[in-house]
Amino acid sequence: MQAIMETLFDAVYLVSVITIGILMIQKCQGEKQYRLFGIMAVVLGFGDAFHLIPRAYALCTTGLDHFATALGMGKFITSITMTIFYILLYYVWRTRYHIDGQKSLTILVYLLAGLRIGLCLFPQNQWLSSHSPLSWGIYRNIPFALLGLLVIILFFQSARKHQDHDFRFMWLTIVLSFGFYIPVVLWADTIPMIGMLMIPKTCAYVWTVCIGFQAMRKELKK
Repeated sequence: MQAIMETLFDAVYLVSVITIGILMIQKCQGEKQYRLFGIMAVVLGFGDAFHLIPRAYALCTTGLDHFATALGMGKFITSITMTIFYILLYYVWRTRYHIDGQKSLTILVYLLAGLRIGLCLFPQNQWLSSHSPLSWGIYRNIPFALLGLLVIILFFQSARKHQDHDFRFMWLTIVLSFGFYIPVVLWADTIPMIGMLMIPKTCAYVWTVCIGFQAMRKELKK
């Protein structure tokens, strides 16, 4: 039952975000923020596919333990693409709110992203092992969480300042995604049921993508 339900959920998720992303790229009418948002959604979907497709195949065949290499490589790729996702989201913020300058802020974003990716490259992560060390899971997620926190603050402040009704919950979607993700990093290996939090985490990212899509449809109808 888990294999069927999880596979169906992942399939709907991947098809949805990738389709929405492609539609945004095609129908943005030259609006940079929505083209960026579309690219961001496609990166999210294709990046997650590297992990979710092998996972679905493993669940439907001989089990997760027999696909440690494929799952580990998929998890590694997803870690990189999620970092790129937040860089793109940062540029959505800059474009939507017409932010000029602030080079120090951009440097900080790239510093945190670069640190996250750099930590992911260390062999100590043991990506291809079925028992990766928890310590390195924490190390590589510290700069990632700080990057997410930064983006949360930026969207929260700017949406309030500009009374941006369409993006008023953008910050909340990111809060929820990290709120569900952090317990998985910390305790999923010892309490497997904690891994179920990846479902609401995924839903939070779908909400993020839908916010951008609905805002584009509303704006381009004017």
